Amino acid sequence: SKLIRGFLLSGMPCPSSCPPGLLALMAPGLALMATFSLPSQAGDRRALPVEKLPGVKGRTLILLDVNTKSPVRIISENFLSLQLDPSIIHDGWLDFLSNRSSAKSTTRGRGSTGEKKKSKPNKNQQRERGRLPSRAQPSPGPDGRRADIVRSDIALDKQKGCKIAQHPDIMLELQREKAAQMHLVLLKEQFSNTYSNLTLTARSLDKLYNFADCSGLHLIFALNALRRNPNNSWNSSNALSLLKYSASKKYNISWELGNEPNNYRTLIGRSVNGSQLGKDYTQLRSLLQLIRTYSRAHLYGPNIGRPRKNVIAFLEGFMKVAGGTVDAVTWQHYYIDGRVAKVTDFLKTRLLDTLSDQIRKIQKVLNTYTPGKKIWLEGVGTTSAGGMNNLSDSYAAGFLWLNTLGLLASQGIDVVVRHSFLDHGHNHLVDQNFNPLPDYWLSLLYKRLIGPKVLAIHVAGLQRKPRPGRVIRDKLRIYAHCTSYHNHNYVRGSITLYIINLHRSRKKIKLAGTLRDKTVHQYLLQPYGKDGLHSKLVQLNGQPLAMVDDGTLPELKPRPLRAGRTLVIPPLTMSFYVVKNVNALACRYR
Repeated sequence: SKLIRGFLLSGMPCPSSCPPGLLALMAPGLALMATFSLPSQAGDRRALPVEKLPGVKGRTLILLDVNTKSPVRIISENFLSLQLDPSIIHDGWLDFLSNRSSAKSTTRGRGSTGEKKKSKPNKNQQRERGRLPSRAQPSPGPDGRRADIVRSDIALDKQKGCKIAQHPDIMLELQREKAAQMHLVLLKEQFSNTYSNLTLTARSLDKLYNFADCSGLHLIFALNALRRNPNNSWNSSNALSLLKYSASKKYNISWELGNEPNNYRTLIGRSVNGSQLGKDYTQLRSLLQLIRTYSRAHLYGPNIGRPRKNVIAFLEGFMKVAGGTVDAVTWQHYYIDGRVAKVTDFLKTRLLDTLSDQIRKIQKVLNTYTPGKKIWLEGVGTTSAGGMNNLSDSYAAGFLWLNTLGLLASQGIDVVVRHSFLDHGHNHLVDQNFNPLPDYWLSLLYKRLIGPKVLAIHVAGLQRKPRPGRVIRDKLRIYAHCTSYHNHNYVRGSITLYIINLHRSRKKIKLAGTLRDKTVHQYLLQPYGKDGLHSKLVQLNGQPLAMVDDGTLPELKPRPLRAGRTLVIPPLTMSFYVVKNVNALACRYR
């Protein structure tokens, strides 16, 4: 199943105006491609001329070949996953989640929610104290705020199928006004470092889970690690109440404990070291094993922040104690401070390369204590501090996002969790009107075209001789995968390239070796409109991308290129190229 992180990863607040088509991105990696439909192009959309920069010309012909014999990495089918910011509880968007049953999730082999044994919400409360930073907390009561599971007199509706609740337009407008006001409140709390509480009722948890279950998503719930005993050990009494309630509902949930534990001193006035958090995770694993529903549940952590020296020491202490307890090791990464970012920042190769150094640091620790342990980047965004309007939600931010996907896959990171689908900031994939933003279209194309097998590429003509004292960094990023098995437009054995051109000149690529003289389908994404790199709109092969209606995604139609044609990559663009009928040995079988 596709992962929805934290209380979070579990779903998207989706009122009637939220198109069902948007859920396609959030569907399971396997089911995603199998269930995608490609509707006919709606309306008369004229092709838009692509503006050519003055003096632009291709100076170098790049020869590109791919090793088709065997993959260098195989990542999870759930590689691209999503999270929701817990602010949706605070600003009211959670109330717009549809009441749903799980009847649609036939792959899970279960009946509908209405067929399950009903139980009253637990009277005990799950309290979580603290803050809600813009870097989404992974839990429905993220470390930093209070989330209470309280008695709810509203029972889940017994439905036989997944039905989308209909909300009048006036309700949606009022909700958007409320969310905008709450956005200002959350920003004020963030900068003052003082935070109010929120309450997550049992009814809210039920809605959240059933939304995720109906949509074919898997929920990861992060428990509060800030509740401490006098000896600084974790107080698990409140978590046990929540576990028992979820088990009584037979909710299939994976678990975490805490969020950025290396920053707890600023939250509760005392720190928790890695060794102590490792003991806390061991305690949580014991609790899970006591509850039949969760005796084999997955557990992830420790969800540390950027791996600086003190954070690496924290991770080492954690791995010594609980390395064998967690199913994957998690950390977070945000490239730049959203309060000071500029559009030119997204074009800096030095910034794109910062992630590689972090991956090496994490891998070094794991190779010492638990070789082979899976690694997740469980919170990633282009900017911190909630991002910046017309910047972190613009076309330019896609350079960082697509490079992040390519870099993580090529280095064997199993899952990346994008922050976030919808929140109060500007790092999200859809806006408050549920209109897809540029990174949504990038993610959707990635899901449709990219399979889990990563292939090695070979290039010639790419490097230039550096000037004395100057390092020439690569501004042309090329990644290759087997084409997704679930995209039935392409036979097995096809290969998909995705390319980022940060140069201000176009680049020409000639396919060589096994790729020579093959038909290619081009998916070229460029900004649409007069705003250029600041644009929140994109065009695919010259056609603007927009929802056809509230429930229908547009056709993502490729541009066929004749066999043997040189690929011409326009300046400052992102693109996907499916090389058809390669019959690559690495890509014939799962």
